Amino acid sequence: MSIEKAKVVSLEELAQRCLQNDPIAQRLLYENLAGKMLAVCNRYVGKREVAKDIMHDGFIILFEKLGSYSGVGSFEGWARKIFVNVALMHLRKFDILRFSEPVDGSQPLSSLPSFEFDQFSTQDLFLCIASMPSGFRAVFNLFAIEGYPHHEIAQMLHISENTSRSQYVRARRWLQQRLKNGDKKI
Repeated sequence: MSIEKAKVVSLEELAQRCLQNDPIAQRLLYENLAGKMLAVCNRYVGKREVAKDIMHDGFIILFEKLGSYSGVGSFEGWARKIFVNVALMHLRKFDILRFSEPVDGSQPLSSLPSFEFDQFSTQDLFLCIASMPSGFRAVFNLFAIEGYPHHEIAQMLHISENTSRSQYVRARRWLQQRLKNGDKKI
C-alpha cells in the first residue's frame, strides 16, 4: 500500500503496525508526530537545530520502546513523555541548573502578583519562553505547560523541590518583565 493510498488511521493503529515492522506505518507515525514533538523539544532547548537532533533521538527511543505502550491514555501523550525525557537528558548533560540555588523563604507561588498573559499571542509567549535561560525554561515548561508537580520536576532534573519552586518563581518573574518591556527575544 502506498502512502498516498493509506487510509486514515489512529496513532494507536499506526503504532501497532510499526510493531510489525511496517515501514509505511513508521513513516506515517513520524510524519504525524514530528511537528508537535519538534515544538516540544524546542520549548526545552530553545535552539531549533539542537531540538531537531533531540527529536530524532526521541524517535529512535520511541520506536525502540513501542512495545511498552500499554494502550492506556493517548498514544500522543505517551510519546510526548519520551520526547520531554530526551530533552531533559540533554539539559542534564549540560547541568543547566548548576548555578541555581534554592531560595529559602522565597515568595510562595500563590502570592505572586497576577499578570495578564491573555493579552499576548501564543506565538509571543513561546518566543519569550524560548529565550529564557535554560534552567528557568526547563522548570517553567515542566510546571506551567506540562503540569508536573514540583516534587516530580525535582526528581526529573536531579534538583531539590525548593530549587524547582524558586526556579519557577524566577522564571515567571523573568517572563513577566520581558513581556512588560515588549522584549520577546533576547
